[in-house]
Amino acid sequence: MSYRFRLVGVSGTFDRLHIGHKALIRKAFEVSERVMIGLTTSRMAQHKTLANKIEPYAVRKKKLEEFLKEEGYLNRAEIISLDDPYGPAIMDAGLEALVATEETLPGVKKINMIREEKGLPPLEIVLAPLVLAQDGQRISSTRIREGKINEQGKLLK
Repeated sequence: MSYRFRLVGVSGTFDRLHIGHKALIRKAFEVSERVMIGLTTSRMAQHKTLANKIEPYAVRKKKLEEFLKEEGYLNRAEIISLDDPYGPAIMDAGLEALVATEETLPGVKKINMIREEKGLPPLEIVLAPLVLAQDGQRISSTRIREGKINEQGKLLK
């Protein structure tokens, strides 16, 4: 199979691994031979809404690995811990592109600004579509933690 890229990056907290996360990750593997997945550490996730309800790093990593194995992606993936919003994307880590959604686009653009300041070429941006819940709003871990929807986007209230 021929891929557009050799190595792309994708990142997130991946709390309550939901169908939106899975679509994002699938998009990354669709366009690239290998994928570097930045998984937010518990320390970095402290500022998020209902942070006390975010699954521990080890649990999130295990669920991510199980999903990658189910999809046949495990041997093409590298999971790294992210302690800051940029990780290796602002260095020359061999990344050619970042996979993002409309929602994470500002962060990706910031990464490219930092890269340019360092004299590095900007990374290509591959957009993955946002996945909507039953109510037409986006699926998010925050909404799942709040008990409004489940991991499949079904309404709970």
